[in-house]
Amino acid sequence: MIPRYTRPEMASIWEPQTRFKIWFEIEAHAADALAELGTIPKEAAKTVWAKARNATFDVARIDEIERETKHDVIAFLTHLAEIVGPEARFVHQGMTSSDVLDTCLNVQLTRAADLLLADLDKVLAALKKRAFEHKMTPTIGRSHGIHAEPVTFGLKLAYAYAEFSRAKERLIAARKEVATCAISGAVGTFAQIDPRVEEHVAKAMGLVPEPISTQVIPRDRHAMYFSTLGVIASSVERIAVEIRHMQRTEVLEAEEFFSEGQKGSSAMPHKRNPVLSENLTGLSRMVRAYVTPALENVVLWHERDISHSSAERMMGPDATVTLDFALVRLASLIDKLLVYPANMQKNLDRLGGLVHSQRVLLALTQKGASREDSYKLVQRNAMPVWRGEGDFLQLLKKDAEVKKYLGDAELDELFDLGYHLKHVDTIFKRVFGES
Repeated sequence: MIPRYTRPEMASIWEPQTRFKIWFEIEAHAADALAELGTIPKEAAKTVWAKARNATFDVARIDEIERETKHDVIAFLTHLAEIVGPEARFVHQGMTSSDVLDTCLNVQLTRAADLLLADLDKVLAALKKRAFEHKMTPTIGRSHGIHAEPVTFGLKLAYAYAEFSRAKERLIAARKEVATCAISGAVGTFAQIDPRVEEHVAKAMGLVPEPISTQVIPRDRHAMYFSTLGVIASSVERIAVEIRHMQRTEVLEAEEFFSEGQKGSSAMPHKRNPVLSENLTGLSRMVRAYVTPALENVVLWHERDISHSSAERMMGPDATVTLDFALVRLASLIDKLLVYPANMQKNLDRLGGLVHSQRVLLALTQKGASREDSYKLVQRNAMPVWRGEGDFLQLLKKDAEVKKYLGDAELDELFDLGYHLKHVDTIFKRVFGES
């Protein structure tokens, strides 16, 4: 995490004080369950809560202890004993470090998912608002980067809305999958601790018990979580690249908001660059970079090793913090995006009507020409227009072979822009419902 791309709400989830607070809650809830089962004195469990519930854990002291013990959980438990006193001997009864570490990580990941879901709602709201604003704003659709047929700018935004709606559904599923708790002891057999302790801790921490956990929670859950973040990041980049293309000088159909006093270049005062979209492209690459280690973390030796641990200490905070920042930035970018319908129309007209070629092709086949002959007739009139040698409609009207099938009035009708937009309402209803 670096401050430049970090929002405090997400960063707080991964701060040491938050982590130690969660560790304490796991241990204290486990003590409550153990006390109810008669394994430890009830007064001991009460003392743990009374002495440490509102404690501010001394991170520097824990780090000092860890430098000697070389074990983070033992360092924390030693510091907790300094706060709680003799009753601390009843803490961590029958538990192993992974019970604390894995359960804590899943608490943090679910909290991070909740923030990311709220971010996605912001993105969806911005996309919906702008989509309806430009529902019928015509623009050119491109395939291979080349002019194809007309669409609307609203359809481009509706496409993104549907994409991020799927992203939200996937993240909800990923949150559910990672929201498990393991308090099963060494190698996960519950030999030293009753399964009912796990059930109690899981409920208290807003999780569900892991059905079977060896000594660690299965990492396929986490692989799915980080893979989901990676897919969302790809969606962020897709729309960012779309905006970057539209802001090119030769296109200029839309551009990022340029604030008063903003500077685009240290050398060229005229520049207005798509820096936010470019930034989102870079951030998306970083989020996706953590997908591979998450997948590789699934493969652990036997019932437990810690090859996953070092990677997760980085990827948990970095992937969620980065995606959180990116989604909030994207929502603002879409909300403030400058849209230029006149330039969109200008670009639509640049190829002298060639965007209607398919409709002419189909009309010729419906009038009796073979598809092969129809294609040749249309293409031989289209190619001169590519070279800037005339207007497509006028060339068709002068083509004697075309005139055998289509009159001037029929050709004029085939160049109606509205024809391409007749199903926009249908698509919007599919995406947004009846709203």
